[in-house]
Amino acid sequence: MSTVEKFLMMVGLIFISGMLIFSVNDAPTDENVISKIVNDYNVFAIPMPDDLNFAGEAVPVDDPDIRERMDRELLVNTYWQSNGFLLFKRANKYFPIIEPILKEHGIPEDFKYLAVIESGLTQAISPARASGFWQILKTTGREYGLEVNENVDERFHIEKSTAVACRYLKRAKENLGSWTLAAAAYNAGNYGVTKRLTAQKVKTYYDMFLGQETGRYVFRILALKEIMNNPRKYGFNFRDKDLYSPIKTYNVEVNTPIKNLAEFSKKHGISYKILKLHNPWLRGRYLNNKSGRKYLIQIPEKGAYTSIGE
Repeated sequence: MSTVEKFLMMVGLIFISGMLIFSVNDAPTDENVISKIVNDYNVFAIPMPDDLNFAGEAVPVDDPDIRERMDRELLVNTYWQSNGFLLFKRANKYFPIIEPILKEHGIPEDFKYLAVIESGLTQAISPARASGFWQILKTTGREYGLEVNENVDERFHIEKSTAVACRYLKRAKENLGSWTLAAAAYNAGNYGVTKRLTAQKVKTYYDMFLGQETGRYVFRILALKEIMNNPRKYGFNFRDKDLYSPIKTYNVEVNTPIKNLAEFSKKHGISYKILKLHNPWLRGRYLNNKSGRKYLIQIPEKGAYTSIGE
């Protein structure tokens, strides 16, 4: 048998095999493929919510420019479903930590969505080295009293970084006169927002001409607020048990150096990994603490995780 004949026989066998597979599986025709797609998958335009506000301040959605910018963020965040589900899951775990701190500092609860758009509620590090849930720069963190060095970086401490964000936002509100402008200032800085307001002779965020990042910033917060408050309206369906749950912990006070955090972890019945997950502000494998400062290290309650060796 020639090479050509062998090739043609192989092609024939492949063709016959393919036909058998399609016949067994009842391969769809072009018509019913299209019908199935049309019937099972739809993408809908999103109606603009009737009453949009940020921290009680109205959003002028009757303005066509504002309406288009808001529509963009609603579409992007509604149809980025995988990211949306992760945000719902993480929010259930971390909002109970953030919300009481906002309330304690007199910051509107809507600002929890600022943390969502800043970091996705993860301990993120930006290209500019802004870090943590609230994406705080090293200089800003130190200015507001956080310890930031190679051994300890409290920008990754959820409670302490949230308190710093609150103080920053309160100061911005006092300087700029509105919570919406305070939110914009979290992205562009107090000076940056003031400079633009003055140069453009306007008074509100919605009247400013801005670059893309700051121009989208408040609308992204508004979109996440709207979607996360109305999940089923925007096509997100889940049960309570699908969400991530807060893990109960207790604090261990230390005021001396810890030479080996892995040994410290084992002593408290957890792994080094779990210690780091609950205390991401501990940046090294030891705690220097030459100054004898008091630290509170979070330890999960017994049974929250599988014990070492199990």
